[in-house]
Amino acid sequence: MPKRKKSGLARPASSLTFNHAMVYVRELERALRFYQGLLGFKLIEKLRGYARLRSPAGRTTLALHEPEPGQVLPETDGIRLYFEVRDVERLCEKLAAAGVEIQQMPQRMPWGWTHAYLKDPDGHEVSLYWAGEKRFQKTKTWG
Repeated sequence: MPKRKKSGLARPASSLTFNHAMVYVRELERALRFYQGLLGFKLIEKLRGYARLRSPAGRTTLALHEPEPGQVLPETDGIRLYFEVRDVERLCEKLAAAGVEIQQMPQRMPWGWTHAYLKDPDGHEVSLYWAGEKRFQKTKTWG
């Protein structure tokens, strides 16, 4: 049985890391223009109806996948993708100039992070944010 910390959470048995998120899209080329062209993801591979991209400044990947023939794009409710970038304001200006509608321009939030909110071409919610040193600190403004 794994040892438990005082918090009651089990210690990880391995060095688990987040690898990638799969985002289902209606049109792969349109999604690539957004994620690769505007956000700067690097294309690793592209197959029929599928592409895998690497984050511009990290080791995580994002997979874009069109539904199989006859399938419907899954609902996106309850999903928001977060991308951390130091100069959130500059990226939002670039996206807006390219025609992307920004629902909320960058704002400093009560927990200390700067967030902007928008949607990708398929309606997936996207947050562009900068947390800096606060990224792994417990929020002091909430319970």
